[in-house]
Amino acid sequence: MSIKSQIPNSLTLLNLLSGVIGISFVLNGNIQSGALFIVLSAFFDFFDGFAARLLKVSGELGKQLDSLADMVSFGVLPGFIAFQTCQQLTDLEWLPYLTLIIPILSAYRLAKFNIDTRQSDRFIGVPTPANALFFSTLPFLGEKWRFLDGILLNPWSWVILAWIFSILLVSEIPLIALKFKNFKPADNLFRYSLIGLGAILLLIFGIGGIPLIIVSYLILSLLENAIGTS
Repeated sequence: MSIKSQIPNSLTLLNLLSGVIGISFVLNGNIQSGALFIVLSAFFDFFDGFAARLLKVSGELGKQLDSLADMVSFGVLPGFIAFQTCQQLTDLEWLPYLTLIIPILSAYRLAKFNIDTRQSDRFIGVPTPANALFFSTLPFLGEKWRFLDGILLNPWSWVILAWIFSILLVSEIPLIALKFKNFKPADNLFRYSLIGLGAILLLIFGIGGIPLIIVSYLILSLLENAIGTS
């Protein structure tokens, strides 16, 4: 087994390590630091696939390893974040457990993705990294928009959002994937719109702009489906 073939796998393992470290922070009560490790995991998750394609070393081992790492970083870690946040906001002992739908349907989503041949150029359902980034960066958006306190400080909001987004994970809604067949503006209108809007939101809100990017991603995907643009 060549060293070159292990470069993408090493990046995948860094994704996994980031997720494990993030879980340790959340369990120690440092939710925001744990959330930042989801962002770091997403960075490694993007570049492991990029490296595999660039080096032409994609294989079944990397595919399986990627799903296992994603389950920890984008399933278990955001589940703990939602659970711990909800637990801090309520005296109802049973309520936070309802947020654990996140890791359950994340696991289902990842298994489904591995056997679904339809997702070569589009996603079917929300990708687990997008779901994890949404939940992990909500508190950062709340710091920018204080009027969201009524939502973000309500434990039921976390439960409802957990269920809505978890169902979207396994939904049959076609969503934009940043996979370009060509770079013509006419053929990639919604992809370029998402990239441009995302850059603007990050410049304005920093990491707190990520939840807005995820919501924009869903809206643009629905518009693309309605118009019928590829």
